[in-house]
This record gives sequence, C-alpha cells and structure tokens, in this order.
Amino acid sequence: MKIPRAKLKAMIRFFCSNTDPNLLGKTKLMKLFYFVDFTHVKKYGFPVTYDRYVHLERGPIPSNILNLVNSVIDCPDDALLSDTISIEFETGRNIQKIVCLKEFTDNDKKYFTERELQTLTEVCRRFGDKNAKYIVEASHNESAWRNTKEPAEIPYTLAALDNDSQVTEDEIKLLVSLG
Repeated sequence: MKIPRAKLKAMIRFFCSNTDPNLLGKTKLMKLFYFVDFTHVKKYGFPVTYDRYVHLERGPIPSNILNLVNSVIDCPDDALLSDTISIEFETGRNIQKIVCLKEFTDNDKKYFTERELQTLTEVCRRFGDKNAKYIVEASHNESAWRNTKEPAEIPYTLAALDNDSQVTEDEIKLLVSLG
C-alpha cells in the first residue's frame, strides 16, 4: 500500500461525509475502497490506494486497509485510524458501523488530484444510499472478483476485462509498475 496516512484518513472522511451514515459499515467501507481503486484503474490505468486486494466470500477487500480498520476494534487506543473513526456494534443488526470522528473538509481536498476527487464522488453517488448487500453484489459482477478464487490476490490488471474499462491490461501493468 503506497497511500500516505493523511490521504487514507481523508478518503475515509470523504466516504463518511458522502454516504448514508446509517448504511456505512465495515463491509461497505471496504467495497467503497475497491470501487474507487478499480474505477480509477479502468479510467486512468492506476489505483488511488495501491493496496493489495484479496478475493473473499463477500467480495474483494483491500487487505492493508482492512487491517488498519480492524485495529480500531482490536486496539482502539493505539490504532492508526482511532483519530478518524470508531466502530459501533449495533444490537439487532449485523453491522460494524463506521462512525466518523471528523468531517471531510476543503483542506482534505489537497490530498487528491482532480481525477481522484471525481472518482470518489462518482463511487459515492453510485453507492452512497445503498446497503452492504447491494455493493457486495455489485462487486461480484466485476471481472476482478469473477476471475479469482478465495483467498487469491486480485491483480489490478483484471479491471481491463470489464466492459467499462478504457485502458488495456498492458497499460495497467505499466502504469501500476510506475506508481
């Protein structure tokens, strides 16, 4: 994962500020990262986070980011993201709800290119008011998930197989290697 900490925290704040807070659980958060990275790859040939994605039952997940979010549950006092989010377990609901501790601000925009902000906005418009089940099912329609098996790593080059990809597998290989 090559994303700076400040940018990662700003991404999480963006998701918190641009999605329905009642529907933002850990599973949905992981899928939002997936869709931002793979949408950006399909348009521009490289991801935003450069995290390592893994095929799991409920869809692709960014493994390093998942570990950082899990550390908020396991060691909240020492977790890197404990100043950005907390996680609530709601009685009667099967959700680990993400609670943002700070809003996304204009100052956070400095961490992103214009293209990255457009991709973040596009993904939040598409999934902001959807539940985890919806976004999980959407991720299962992606070539990245369909062409791997659990618990395989998902290469960014699989994004080229989707009909909405504007770049080739070779272009993705080259651009990701330069990142």
